[in-house]
Amino acid sequence: TQLRDDERRRAMRGLLMQPLLYADHPAYRLVKRHVDWLRDWLNSETRWDLRLEADFARLAKTAPEHDDGSRAARPGKRPVDLDFTRRRYALLCLVLAGLERGEMQSTLGRLGKAAMDQSAEPGVVASGLVFELRTQEDRRDLVAVVRLLLNLGVLVRVAGNEDAYIKNESQDVLYDIDRHVLSALLVTRRGPSLVGTLEQPEDTLDQRIGAITARFVADTPEARNRELRQRLTERLLDDPVLYYDALDEDERAYLFNQRHAIVQRIQEATGLVPEMRAEGIAMVDPDGELADQRMPSEGTEGHITLLMAGHLAEHLSQDQAQSWTSLHAAYRGWTEQFGRYWKKAAKEPDAEQSFCREAAERLAGLGLARLESDGVRPLPAIARYAVEAPRISRVGKSR
Repeated sequence: TQLRDDERRRAMRGLLMQPLLYADHPAYRLVKRHVDWLRDWLNSETRWDLRLEADFARLAKTAPEHDDGSRAARPGKRPVDLDFTRRRYALLCLVLAGLERGEMQSTLGRLGKAAMDQSAEPGVVASGLVFELRTQEDRRDLVAVVRLLLNLGVLVRVAGNEDAYIKNESQDVLYDIDRHVLSALLVTRRGPSLVGTLEQPEDTLDQRIGAITARFVADTPEARNRELRQRLTERLLDDPVLYYDALDEDERAYLFNQRHAIVQRIQEATGLVPEMRAEGIAMVDPDGELADQRMPSEGTEGHITLLMAGHLAEHLSQDQAQSWTSLHAAYRGWTEQFGRYWKKAAKEPDAEQSFCREAAERLAGLGLARLESDGVRPLPAIARYAVEAPRISRVGKSR
């Protein structure tokens, strides 16, 4: 029984770490072995579906909230790989549409040309998106999209180099297209074409995104409670911290009454350990495997993020945002104290603006802070990074 439960936890953790799990991943065979139990648990505790294929398993996760822009996709793991912007997400949709209509192979240039053609359609033009391949910046956005698809296994590079294409459009790259994986990427319950368009003013972008993932909920107390439990479980699994003040009245009341049962089921299925505070709940991973961003992390950016967390934690009791001006001033002080350990770019004039912004976005993605128009507001969970002044004890020599 203990071995069975351990295998199920490892399978669940594998799916949470990598929702598109290929057959060569160590957790795939465990998912295949326990697929019935996994489907039953996910169907009962979440609104996520599990699809098992011969060469991959797909956990069809949907975001509990549609307005969280703090955890954008990143095309690779290199520090130079920048997070996706709204423009890159729109371009990703255009490239995927082109792949769906394409053949078994394509080139980077043809993918860009197909995206350009689709961006010229009236509906896309009305959105304000303009995409061309004339500048390196345009080609860099296209390459970021392609590298994300390479990481997902939709594309397989056959020949060429993306960096060379950024510099010179004539340096093309050839790819194989895995249409089986491509068909598993989209996670919706309604086809996007069935949802209202931008011409309908009553349909905002958030409403249309919600419409393609919405599920029917019967108007009974049991069905509503089930929906509440599933939505809260998804947020505890997916979000770094779940704050009570971020919930509506029904969610908060249900969680107060059922939080011990909910977190116990999550702990048994995943090995995550609940940390329950007055402000909310965090499911902590003792092994640190399920976090896509580590805190603290190595490197200059990681050190700056940790310093900012400590600085914000010191001002948590003030219950107000710390202005960018004050954060930039603090950064200059850190540069004098720790700059000799940092990379050169972090010490250049005006470097505080970009590095402070990046650190703040990392903290926001971890649920430790919130970006506001006038600065950065620390959130309660950041208190764990408060640093006390060192206390030095002097011990006299022993006789």
